[in-house]
Amino acid sequence: MIGAWGQRRVENLVLRYTESTRADERLVPYDIWGSQAHALMLARQGLLTEEELRRILAPLETAFQDYLAGKLILDPQLEDVHMNVEQYVTQAAGKAFGGKLHTARSRNDQVLTDARLYVREALLEVEERLCQLIDLFLRIAQEHIETVMPGYTHTQHAQPITLGFWATGHGFLLLGDLRRLQRAYETTNRSPLGACALAGTNLPIDRQLTAWLLGFDSVETHALAVVSGRDFIWEAAFALATLAVNCSRLAEEIVLWSTYEFRMISLADEYALGSSIMPQKKNPDLAELARGRSGKAIARLQEVLTLLKALPLGYHRDLQEDKPPLWEAFDGAIPTLEALSALLETAQFHPERMRQLVQENFSTATELANYLVQKRNVPFREAHGITGRVVAALAAAGRTFEDLEACAKALEAEGYPIAREELRRILDPLEAVRRNRTEGGTGPESVRQMIKELQWQLQKARSAIAERRNRIAAARERTRRCVQGVLQGEPLATVWRAVGLDS
Repeated sequence: MIGAWGQRRVENLVLRYTESTRADERLVPYDIWGSQAHALMLARQGLLTEEELRRILAPLETAFQDYLAGKLILDPQLEDVHMNVEQYVTQAAGKAFGGKLHTARSRNDQVLTDARLYVREALLEVEERLCQLIDLFLRIAQEHIETVMPGYTHTQHAQPITLGFWATGHGFLLLGDLRRLQRAYETTNRSPLGACALAGTNLPIDRQLTAWLLGFDSVETHALAVVSGRDFIWEAAFALATLAVNCSRLAEEIVLWSTYEFRMISLADEYALGSSIMPQKKNPDLAELARGRSGKAIARLQEVLTLLKALPLGYHRDLQEDKPPLWEAFDGAIPTLEALSALLETAQFHPERMRQLVQENFSTATELANYLVQKRNVPFREAHGITGRVVAALAAAGRTFEDLEACAKALEAEGYPIAREELRRILDPLEAVRRNRTEGGTGPESVRQMIKELQWQLQKARSAIAERRNRIAAARERTRRCVQGVLQGEPLATVWRAVGLDS
């Protein structure tokens, strides 16, 4: 038996089953940063002397440098990242100093602090990659404002749209994902430090100071609520799951469009794989994997929600399992965004094939019905029936709307003759698209407006990302300036003034 909590000793099996160092590895620099901020706060509040603060900060700085050099390896026997970092300090400074680092702090609020510091940066990285994909859709849209193609419902030809309209559609769906990620960031970027185990502490701590040193926007209001809750984790997991779903839908279209039957897109050779037996194959493996891996992101969200569903308020060891699902969701999101961006950027669209498809299968039938409503004062339901019978007659004869003579005769049989040239304009897919002036519709002017809206939203999102990154960097620099000042022997009053605080 090894290890001890109070007077109780525990078996090796217990330590093996409960340790979390593998999941905690990515939290090491954040645990060190949080510990630095906490120690600085304790000293400012008179809970550490300047000498005690220096003796604590020195090994924390060494630990950070060792981490950067790849030399800080977490010991599973010490259970988690927090005990590893604390042990690092204690071994270097001695129990008389190292043992004071955990004053007014619990691993409950400590792990939440570490995780939030990591999650907010991971969210920003996903946002940046997502902005790149949205920007790619904008470029496609600008190039193909009048490139007609079939629009689909039920995976059947519906009405003519444009490739630019399709591209802005994906852009707006992904913009929704971007907003969800931004909201998850807002939830994440609030400091739990000082909540302690669940009820706060009677020691005179300053939660606002540690929040400022760590770059949090605010302090979580309720100690019990923040220790019990994992809103920031499931909100991030939800945002990543919906992003994965939207990526999967895009991937499905890439798979379909690149088939011989559709032939609307060709993938670059360097982004497709072959078959071990069929020499001719050119498979959209990246898109298929993006589609398949979306299930993992959905499952990770379900895992987090299931974990929380029956827990009373307070900390429970179940909550140790909250981070791995989110880590896996993050680890899947960025490669998927990279893969889909590479596929689209190197793919070749085929406007001629799109035009062929949109003309072959009566996609402008609604245009004909609308003409009868607008120009011949026919009730829509009747116009719908007339057009349906015309389509049925043409299809039975193996004809399409391109056969204007056959179409005109079918309309004459219904009692609604239309001149051939006028009929050509009604049924031409590009003319149909140009006539569409609905706000948010497939018409060229509408698509141009949506491109402008997407550009503005994208610029705003990128500015927000840059601002948040700058605020995090400024907080890091504040903490670093304080740490370096203390280690160089500056009086604490000087250190505080250097970062804009009164002594």
